[in-house]
Amino acid sequence: MATDNAPKLQPRGRKVKILATTGPATADAEVLRRLFLAGADAFRVNMSHGEHAMHAATIANIRALEAEFGKPIAILADLQGPKLRVGKFAEGRATVAHGATFTFDRNPEPGDASRVELPHPEILDVVEVGQRLLVNDGKMRFRITAVQDGTLVCRAEVGGVISDRKGVNVPDAEIPIPALTEKDRKDLAFALDQGVDWIGLSFVQRPDDLAEARRLMTGTDGKQRAALCAKIEKPSAIRRLDEIIEQADGIMVARGDLGVELNPEEVPPLQKRIVNATRLTGKPVIVATQMLESMIESPAPTRAEVSDVANAVYDGADAVMLSAETAAGDWPEEAVIMMASIARQVESDELYKERVRLLDTPPDPTTADAMAHACMTIADTVKIGAIGVFTSSGSSARRVARERPAVPVMVLTPNIDVARRIALLWGAHPVATKDIGSFEEMVAKGKRMALRHGFASAGSRLAVMAGVPFGQSGATNLVHVVTVKGDELEGYSGEG
Repeated sequence: MATDNAPKLQPRGRKVKILATTGPATADAEVLRRLFLAGADAFRVNMSHGEHAMHAATIANIRALEAEFGKPIAILADLQGPKLRVGKFAEGRATVAHGATFTFDRNPEPGDASRVELPHPEILDVVEVGQRLLVNDGKMRFRITAVQDGTLVCRAEVGGVISDRKGVNVPDAEIPIPALTEKDRKDLAFALDQGVDWIGLSFVQRPDDLAEARRLMTGTDGKQRAALCAKIEKPSAIRRLDEIIEQADGIMVARGDLGVELNPEEVPPLQKRIVNATRLTGKPVIVATQMLESMIESPAPTRAEVSDVANAVYDGADAVMLSAETAAGDWPEEAVIMMASIARQVESDELYKERVRLLDTPPDPTTADAMAHACMTIADTVKIGAIGVFTSSGSSARRVARERPAVPVMVLTPNIDVARRIALLWGAHPVATKDIGSFEEMVAKGKRMALRHGFASAGSRLAVMAGVPFGQSGATNLVHVVTVKGDELEGYSGEG
């Protein structure tokens, strides 16, 4: 992928990754380019909004950036998921007083201040007296007082104005609906055809929700056409968190809906729990939603938002995400610059290494895990510029990143799909390069790529991890520390 003609990018100077959402504010290719140069490592395409033609143009622009700079970029297509909504009102809206009785039923007639249709029998069939219904992102709260003949009689604990097709959340029950709607299936097929690297599955409630997506994401060769990211935004998902993490390739802490269905004070400790549980597996975990929300309209964030981003970095999240800030905001480039600046400031804190390793991630009893742990120890003991990891599947890179080493992880792989997916991994700098066939070639290429990508200079050292025999997945059994000479790039051209 990389050529000597490609513009040279300096290392980001941070290990946490930035995932920027695309949208109307990034429709122009030059804006996307500025976001990338400002520090965006990956891009999220939100399938809830926009037409396929717009998304196709965005993906093409991202791939053009990738070709221009020779740097693999991850693209995550975020599926909308099942949306539960009320019906319509005779006057488009109605006002429900605090403490008033309000009914949700199956009657398709337009609603009023006393009732409205709830066109989801799957809700009516499973909820119970005492449970809650939240409407309009939780702004209105109803408590069920009676369930009778397909009708939910409720008391409005928090009233207000309710209008046509507002969303409904049911935090106290697991709703038996599939994770993929017909729209999601079409969007998934489109995204896979476009060659995206990650699929975000919304409103996951149970491990089985991932099974259908896996099936649809499997190519005719039996391989997964993209990695699967489970979005944790339902209390029911928290109850089966470890099983969902096991079935997914990555996790997103989707704090928007999670904050609707839970009390606000419950979300921060849950965020830490989800981050820690995912980190233990070595899979990437993304902290998302409202991180720099005020920068949708303001060129500067609030102090609380800065602390929010900083805490996610201190917790060791692999990536932090910008949503409307870059998709539709007035200051998309500034939002990326600010997030990158916060991350660099946190990671330069002398206490950062200690904080990010508060979570004990003991190696599994395998040779590959022992090698990954050794790389972390070498980086703590010997001054090295980076850890170079040769991998065909990405597994070795995840093992090393799980240790949260003190230096960047340069991931060298012959598989461009793996290189792109790795772009969301903490500390990883993916390099798509030709495979190696010997120990001597491994050493030479490791040093050459470290020089080329700014992780080494003459006299600096590099730890290289690989497997013998070379080119065989799952054979990681070698760590070698090498010294880089100044003439490693002499006579070299191309990507190597």
